[in-house]
Formats: sequence, structure tokens, C-alpha cells
Amino acid sequence: MPNDLTGQPSRDEDLLQAWRCGDASALERLLLKYQNRLYNVVARICSNPDDAAELTQDTFVKIIENIDKFQGKSSFYTWSFRIAVNLTLNHCQRRAKIRFRSFDSEAGELGESTTQLLREFMSDDKSPDPEDVAVNRELCEVVSACLLNLDEMHRTVITLRDIEGMSYTDIAQVLDIEIGTVRSRLSRARARLRRLLEDVLE
Repeated sequence: MPNDLTGQPSRDEDLLQAWRCGDASALERLLLKYQNRLYNVVARICSNPDDAAELTQDTFVKIIENIDKFQGKSSFYTWSFRIAVNLTLNHCQRRAKIRFRSFDSEAGELGESTTQLLREFMSDDKSPDPEDVAVNRELCEVVSACLLNLDEMHRTVITLRDIEGMSYTDIAQVLDIEIGTVRSRLSRARARLRRLLEDVLE
């Protein structure tokens, strides 16, 4: 049984087993393990940090309320993300649809290095690499603005695959769709994101 530096179990399966055996703190450690990742995914989808914080807490409540029903048919990781994504998409459907923004006013004049990076991304068939984006603050702001102008489902699949790094299988489980649907939806989302980024370059 792998342990962390404190000698406590660290694998999801071991933490769940410890909780079932009466260790109440094991579930808390499990939730803390995914807290930041869940929040980041939710924030990317709903585009509002306050809403994201509330939705993340709602996710934890749902997990705690339903943990007895978790049978391990999927990993705890995908199960918890499915709860978070469903809550977030339902939230997005209830609020007004995101209004398309003008990138001329948001992006302004881009620096030469940022423009070059964007052109390199345009020559690839996938979304910008999160690590490459992170090192360029200006580029990060541009890509984030573009993501906000995707619809919720396209923003979700790009967030799960290209930012969270989920496998196609895990995404299919989280969204409750076929793997082929994940691939086609991701292809359309990347194409849409690319067109938005191309608008910035014009």
C-alpha cells in the first residue's frame, strides 16, 4: 500500500478503503487531493471564479452524500470529475449564454513572440500546449479569452483533454458519451478555438 511522507495511504483505492474501515480523515484527504484540479476545471468551464468556488463545494457535498453508492466501476477520479462537470454544465445552462466578445478590444496589439507562438499553434492540429501557454502571460490571456467564447460543451472537452490531460476513455466516462463522440467533439472544439485564435492574428 503506497503511503505519503506522513506514512498515510495515498492511493485513491487505499484512502477509500481506509474511510470504509472507519478513518473519517481518509475521505477528507481524498477530497483535498483533487480540490485544486476540480476547481480549475470548473473555473475554465463556467468562467467565473466565485461560481467555480461554490460549484466545487457543491461537488464535495455531492461526493460525500453519494460516496456510499460509489462501486468502483470507474476510478474515483473520473467519478468525482463527472459530478463536477455535470453540476457546472447545469449551472451554465441556467444562466444567460456567454456573449461573444470582441478580441480587437481585449487582445490589442500582440508582442512579436506571442504572435509567433500563435502562428506555430495554428500549424498544429491540436490545442495550444498548456505548458507553452503558461510561460507566456500575454498568450495565456489570449487563449483564455478565446476559450471563454467557446460554448460550454466545447470548452469542457478542451479543458478535460488539453488542460487537465484526461484520456479519451476518462472523458467519455465523465461526460457519459462514446469515445468516438469525444474525438469528434474535441476536433470541432479545437477547430473553433483555432479560428478564434486566427482572428487575433488578423
